[in-house]
Amino acid sequence: MINDFSPVLTAIGPKLSQNSKNAASALVVGVCSTDDGPVLLPNPLPDAGARALADSLEALGVTGAADEVVRIPGLDPLPFPLLVLTGVGRITGEPGAGVSTEALRRASGAAVRRLSGTPSVALGLPAETPELLGAVAEGAALAAYSFTAFRSADARAKGKNPVERAAVVTSLKPKVTGPVLQRAAVVARAVRATRDLVNTPPSHLFPASFAEEVTEAVRTLPIKVTVWDEKKLEKDGFGGILNVGKGSTRPPRLVKLEYTPAAAGRNAPHIAFVGKGITFDSGGLSLKPPTSMTTMKSDMAGAATVASVVAAAAELELPVKVTGWLCMAENMPSATAQRPSDVITMYGGKTVEVMNTDAEGRLVMADGLVAATDETPDAVIDIATLTGAQMIALGNRTTGVMGTEDLRTELVAAADASGETAWPMPIPEDQRASLDSTVADLSNVGDRFGGMMTAAAFLREFVDAGRASEAARAEPTPWAHLDIAGPSFNDSGAYGYTPKDATGVMVRTLVAYLERRAERPRGK
Repeated sequence: MINDFSPVLTAIGPKLSQNSKNAASALVVGVCSTDDGPVLLPNPLPDAGARALADSLEALGVTGAADEVVRIPGLDPLPFPLLVLTGVGRITGEPGAGVSTEALRRASGAAVRRLSGTPSVALGLPAETPELLGAVAEGAALAAYSFTAFRSADARAKGKNPVERAAVVTSLKPKVTGPVLQRAAVVARAVRATRDLVNTPPSHLFPASFAEEVTEAVRTLPIKVTVWDEKKLEKDGFGGILNVGKGSTRPPRLVKLEYTPAAAGRNAPHIAFVGKGITFDSGGLSLKPPTSMTTMKSDMAGAATVASVVAAAAELELPVKVTGWLCMAENMPSATAQRPSDVITMYGGKTVEVMNTDAEGRLVMADGLVAATDETPDAVIDIATLTGAQMIALGNRTTGVMGTEDLRTELVAAADASGETAWPMPIPEDQRASLDSTVADLSNVGDRFGGMMTAAAFLREFVDAGRASEAARAEPTPWAHLDIAGPSFNDSGAYGYTPKDATGVMVRTLVAYLERRAERPRGK
């Protein structure tokens, strides 16, 4: 179900003329909100037209607030029938100087999203540095998205297609704009692919089909794919993934993606990702209330994110080895489902007493963490829609980051640089005590209060828990856990470059982390 649509991103010079070959259906310019009212950002409009427009902003009802998009007729002599004013929010200081890259990314995205049905757009937002250019282009590419795979042909024909071409106005030279736009296109494509997978209904996306979709998506990239079916999972002892999937007629899968750059060398770092891939979560025998199941097709967002990040690393030819582990199962109630109080043996040998079958994500992730750390990577990062407690603690737009302090700090910094919101959280030692079991090594549930951190404490038990990693590693593997339960799925209105439903959150952050990590040799 992965959509091949990708908007074309280009750069055009600031000298726009009536006979411009780069004429588009609309020209977008930015407006900021200040103490003195709305102010136009630097733009490619003719001086006289820009002054007249600036004097008319309040009369037009324009405030410059974030996500505000106002359309007016184009200004002569420029060849754009439509002029679009997009708000970047409140700033202090000189217009343009105080605008963040994320504010421009969001303003560009808001305009492009609202211009669906318009074939081409020129973006006259500040883009005079590679960072600003990248933000404007990325916002446009992220916003040019719609998921129509399950609409009828008639409905698709009547709908508005995303913007097909976005040209960013900049004075930067082609040797600078080329790599920046190429990166923006790759990252946005990875985000859109994640959204497509998450938006696909569980009737069509289940462990086997999920594995097939991912395999097909990376077919042309230098990525090795290994798939464990239910027989191989049982043979190799992946008890967490197997037991979560026992209640479904559609058996579980484990998918391993390996990208090794051609010229990496021994000093190239190796980063492993583990993603939760519960294609539908009914809660199992610990059944969820019906209204809590309506968005549970999104419970595989972590695995979708990992698949997209590995693909992006390969497309960008990053000089870092990247391994992705996608832990896939469907959590359903039936006569064969695991029961509360069952004891299961995880990959690596630890035993877990299952006290709540709706705490299933941590079981499949535990298997993946043991397998990932058995290969002694330089760091392992897991990403999962793991707990409702994440939303209680941090809301619907902020990712919780837990784990080894240095790695946690690096990920939060990468999120900040990417325009995503992440917050470092602790794993208090007393949270682990609540996971004690009287019959097994540990229980899969503990304290309800601080549940996000309790789940992280459970996962930490499986970092370096395999026999291979115990023998090969002198120091613990740096590990981080990203809980994206809230931010992965937007069940309210669209905003900025973010659509309703699947968001693709943390793809940009993890790509940025890999880029930064590739800059330093292994062991540093």
